[in-house]
Amino acid sequence: MSVNEFGDGVAWYRGAMVGKGSFGCVYLATLKNPRLKNSYFPAVMAVKSAEVSVSGSIQKEREVLNNIKGCPYIIRCFGDETTTGQNGAMVYNLLLEYGSGGTLAERIKKSGIKGLSEFEVRNYTRSMLRGLHFIHTIGYVHCDMKPDNVLLVPNSSEGSGAEFRAKIGDLGLAKRENQSKKRRLEPYWRGTPMYLSPEAVSDNVQECPADIWALGCIVLEMLTGKPPWDREEDMDAEDVLKKIGGGHELPKIPGNLSKEAKNFLKGCFVRNPRYRWTAEMLMNHPFVEGLIDDEGVERPLEVEDINVVDSILLITESDDELAYYSEDWSCVSEDDSFGYWSEDDYEEMENEMTSYFADEEIFKDACQIMHLIKNLGTAVVFFITVLLS
Repeated sequence: MSVNEFGDGVAWYRGAMVGKGSFGCVYLATLKNPRLKNSYFPAVMAVKSAEVSVSGSIQKEREVLNNIKGCPYIIRCFGDETTTGQNGAMVYNLLLEYGSGGTLAERIKKSGIKGLSEFEVRNYTRSMLRGLHFIHTIGYVHCDMKPDNVLLVPNSSEGSGAEFRAKIGDLGLAKRENQSKKRRLEPYWRGTPMYLSPEAVSDNVQECPADIWALGCIVLEMLTGKPPWDREEDMDAEDVLKKIGGGHELPKIPGNLSKEAKNFLKGCFVRNPRYRWTAEMLMNHPFVEGLIDDEGVERPLEVEDINVVDSILLITESDDELAYYSEDWSCVSEDDSFGYWSEDDYEEMENEMTSYFADEEIFKDACQIMHLIKNLGTAVVFFITVLLS
């Protein structure tokens, strides 16, 4: 396909192709009149293009971006335009912010099997969380969070210590929160199999918690340089979906990660979406919050920095012994100690807690109580049991 097969815009020239997907193609675009860059358009943009007859996903992305303007952690949109291709077909073009640092997927690939540094991962994760929090607050679910859909843009903040800022892009599959997807001609699920949550696979439910699960997969991939699920050579997409949706298996969290990284990932990998951490809760986690001072100097992480909001957190005699109540206790990796409680004890208490938290308001009240008294140790479990009985 030649560069100009889709034609130039009124104010911009179409440049080289920089990406291609099922939606269409992405090209670089430069302004015909450089003086315009100080008014509205930047000097360089990314133009996502497809023939009008097959541009539904791109037009949907334009609609979503119109409703979530103003967030510095989401790719900006500069409008849309229709051009005429060389074959006479009408072409729909969406003008977007250009991520000169490439995609997060490309960055991970360049890092090799060792993954990115934890400093870099924390900065990218913090940006993605802020973007997701904004999307969820507006009432949308991204539905396709993955490294390919996260773009790296030069960081304008001199004190951050990071070269690039991660920005969320590709919202063509986004949907309104609590919007039913069971309409004719719609796919069974949206998104990429490797990053789908258990409830998306088994129950066709993709709400805000599904984005958090996908975020956890991205963070794990950044830290390890490997996909979130182990795949044998003969495994196809259907096999991966069975692995995610069936049973109680979770992505493996390596034992060599920092305590804070493992703790953060456990908050994302809770199979029951009701108990999974929200973007707002994770923004207060020490893995991403308050790590860089005004001079851009990284300070050491400390367990005392943990500020868990609205979460059920049990802290045993050792600070290392962190565990979360969820539908499935396998969210705690094999590298973590259960202290002086046996795994059977935890499973029994989990069943009791689940029955107590059947009512959402009781669950919220219990979360607040747990936050206030979490430093009392494992005795807090018995306290809540008595309180709610």
